[in-house]
This record gives sequence, structure tokens and C-alpha cells, in this order.
Amino acid sequence: MKRMLDSVWQRRGVSWVWDDEALSAVAKPSEVFSLRQLMRAARDWPDDLPSNSGNTLVVAGLDACLDLLAPTDADSWLGNELKSAILSFQDEYSGEAALIFWLPKGERRFHTDMATDAVRWRCSAPYADQQIEFGRILWGEAREYPQEIVMSEGGKPVGLFHLRIT
Repeated sequence: MKRMLDSVWQRRGVSWVWDDEALSAVAKPSEVFSLRQLMRAARDWPDDLPSNSGNTLVVAGLDACLDLLAPTDADSWLGNELKSAILSFQDEYSGEAALIFWLPKGERRFHTDMATDAVRWRCSAPYADQQIEFGRILWGEAREYPQEIVMSEGGKPVGLFHLRIT
């Protein structure tokens, strides 16, 4: 998987971020939307986004939602509800804004197959032996994306970035 040492993820595309420093680079805690707020906003997007000088919407709670669903239900919800909200966001802001999902401890939950770059989400108990095909569901395994976000040369990944989901 390609690594990206660029701040474009803070202004464009869709990202899944798990690093505190990366999060604080784009949003204050008071600016973060809940997953429920995101789903409501998808019906009527705000004119101004709350973070990063109006360029960014940060959302928390995706990890908790996935943990509450059985893997088959999570597959369906990701592919229908969440993907629809992401596509709506991209359309509303013409690809000129960033949607960032805050996933504390996401580095432990995402698994990337080194041979294929397939991205999977490791489920929690009672489904800890299962994984959700995150990449296939949300971005159809597009090979040019996602990219691992790094904050410094040689640094560890702080998230995943996808410029545009189709």
C-alpha cells in the first residue's frame, strides 16, 4: 500500500484516522460530529463544515457502531447507509472537503493484506474471529487507493486516505 506524506487528507477525500496528533491537526473535540449527526446531516448538509477553516467534517462513533452489529449486518449497513452518506457528502461539497472518521485504536482493528492491499476491519467480541471486508464494501478494492497517511518521513501510519469513493 502506498504511503502519503501530504496534508491533502485534511482538506479533501475520505479518511479513517486513529492517531491523536493527526486528529488534533484538523479538529477540536467540540467540532467532532457523532455518527448519528452525520447520518442526519446527510439529509441536509450544512453550508459550513465545523473544522479546519470549513474544509473538514470529523465523525466519531463508527467503531462503536460496527462493534454493535453482527458482521453480516455491518456489511449491509456499511455498503448501504454509510456509503450513501459518504457519496452524498462528496457530491454536496464537489470533492472539495474532507470527511474524516475518527477511529481510536483503529491501527489494531484494520488489517491490510500485503499481497492484495485488501483492507479488513477486525470485529470485536463476540465476533472477534471474523472480519468485515471494509475495502471491498466501501471502495471496491480500487488499487490506486487507499493510501496510508503518515505525518513524517519514515513515520508510522496514522490512518487511511481515499480521494474519492465511487
